[in-house]
Amino acid sequence: MMANHVKGIWIGVDVGTTGVRAIAYEASGVSLASAEAFYPLRTPHPDWAEERPSEILAATEQVVREAADALRYQGRMPSGIALSTVMHSLIPLDAEKQPLTDMQTWADSRSAGIVRELKENEPELCRAFYERTGCPMHACYPLAKIIWLKRNRPELFARTKYIGSIKDHLFHAFTGEFLIDRSTASTTALYNARALAWDAEILNFIGITEEMLPPVISTTEARPLAADAAERMHLTAGLPVVIGATDGVLVNVGIGAVSAGQLSATIGTSGAVRMLVGEPRTDDAMRTWCYNLVDGLWVAGGAINNGGMILRWMRDNICHFSEAQMEGLDVDAYDLMTMKASKVAAGSDGLILLPFFTGERAPYWNSDLRGLFFGLSLNHSRSHMIRAVMEGICYGMHAVFDALREFGEVRDIRASGSFTKSPLWMQILADVLGEPLVLPDNSEGAAYGAAVLGFISAGEMAGIADTADLVHAKKIYTPDADNTKTYAQLVDISGRLYHNLQREFAEIAAYQAGH
Repeated sequence: MMANHVKGIWIGVDVGTTGVRAIAYEASGVSLASAEAFYPLRTPHPDWAEERPSEILAATEQVVREAADALRYQGRMPSGIALSTVMHSLIPLDAEKQPLTDMQTWADSRSAGIVRELKENEPELCRAFYERTGCPMHACYPLAKIIWLKRNRPELFARTKYIGSIKDHLFHAFTGEFLIDRSTASTTALYNARALAWDAEILNFIGITEEMLPPVISTTEARPLAADAAERMHLTAGLPVVIGATDGVLVNVGIGAVSAGQLSATIGTSGAVRMLVGEPRTDDAMRTWCYNLVDGLWVAGGAINNGGMILRWMRDNICHFSEAQMEGLDVDAYDLMTMKASKVAAGSDGLILLPFFTGERAPYWNSDLRGLFFGLSLNHSRSHMIRAVMEGICYGMHAVFDALREFGEVRDIRASGSFTKSPLWMQILADVLGEPLVLPDNSEGAAYGAAVLGFISAGEMAGIADTADLVHAKKIYTPDADNTKTYAQLVDISGRLYHNLQREFAEIAAYQAGH
C-alpha cells in the first residue's frame, strides 16, 4: 500500500541532456519550488557522446531533495514525484542491473556506419522496422547502438545481462523495480507500436532476448518510493513515483498543445516539431517518428540535431564574444547577436546555412551531413551569418513541419525552448512556417508535463486535455507576408542543396572520419 499524503503537489523531474530540473507544481500549473543541477557530456572519441549514469542519478536526487526541502519550508508536502527523461539512451547492465559502462546518449553517432550499411543492404527491412516501431533507421536509436556494442565490444556485450536506459535506471534506483514506460520504450526502435510489445523479430535480428529488456508499463503508472531513496531525497517512503514519459512528448502537455491540430515547435540545443495523434502514424517518405505519450495518444514529429548549439558555435568561434568581454560591456552575447542580426533583411541577402554540423535526424536521417554556408559574397558580414544561422535552423524546422501537415489540419503552433527569449528568432520561425506562432505563458514544458502525469495517476486530472485551459498565450507572432514569400524561395533552394550534395556529404564525412 502506498502512503497517504496531502494531495495537490507533484514534483515533476525533467532529466535533460546536460542537466536536470525538479519543479513542484499544483495542478493549476503554479510552481511552488524548483532546483537545477548539471552533469558533463563526455566525448572521448569523435562521434561519441556519453554520460555517467551515477552522475545523473546523484544530480536527480539532489534537485528532488532541494525541491522537497523548499516545500517543507513552506509547510507543504508533495503527493509524489513523476519523471521525464531524454530519449534514445543505452546503458548495458550487469546481473544486478548496474551499469557496465557509460551511457550512450541520443547524440552518440558511433553506429552511423552500421545504419548506412543497413539502409544500403536491407532497405525493405528498414522500412518494415519503421512501419512497426515508428522509428526511422538512425544512429540515435538503441537498435543501432546495440549492434555496435555487439560488433565492437564483444567482451562487454557478453557480460551484458540487461539492456537499460536512463529512465529505467532512475526508476530502479527509486523503487527497486526494473520497468520502462511505453513512451521511452517507443523511442528505442525495438518496441512494436501497434502490438504494444517488444518486437520479437527486431530483437532476434540484433541478437538480444525480451528477458534482457525491462517490462513495459503505462506512462501514468506508479510504484512506491523505496526507503533508502526516500532518505536520500528527504521524502517519505512509500510516496508514489510515476514512471512518466520522455521529455520530447511531454513538452506538448506542458505548453497546452494537447488537442488535434495543435503543434509544438521547440528550439533549444536541438529542435523539434511535434503533433498529437490518436494512434501510431508513420510517413511514406519515412521523415517523421511517432512516440507514445499516454494510453491512446501518440506524438508524431521530427527532431533536428542542430538548434541553439549552432548559435553558440557562432558566438564562440566566429563572433568571439567571450564571457569576460560581455561582462565588461554588461551585455548578453545573444542579445548582441540578435541586435546585429535584426539589422539584416529577411533572407540574409541570399546567404543560406545548412546547419548540419552534427549530421541530421528528421527529416533526412543522415549522419553524414555537414554544415555549409552557401551564397557567400563580399557584401556579407558576421551580422548576415548570425541571421543566416537563425534562418537555417528554421528551414530545418520547416522541413519537419511540411511532413506533419500531411497528418492533419494545423490549428495553432506553440513555441518552447530557449529560442523563445529572442523575439527576432520567434518572428523568423513564424515567417518561415507562414503560420502564427504562440508563445505560451508556461515555457517549462517537460517538467510540468511530467507533473501532469502525476496528477492523472492520482485521479486529480482526468487527462492531459485538462492542461488546455491552464496554459494561455503570452504573445502571438503573426507572419509577415513579404518575408514568408522570401523564405519560401530560400527554403526551396536549401532543400535542393541537400539533395544535390549527397555524394559530397558522404565523401567529406568519410574524409573527416579518417583524419
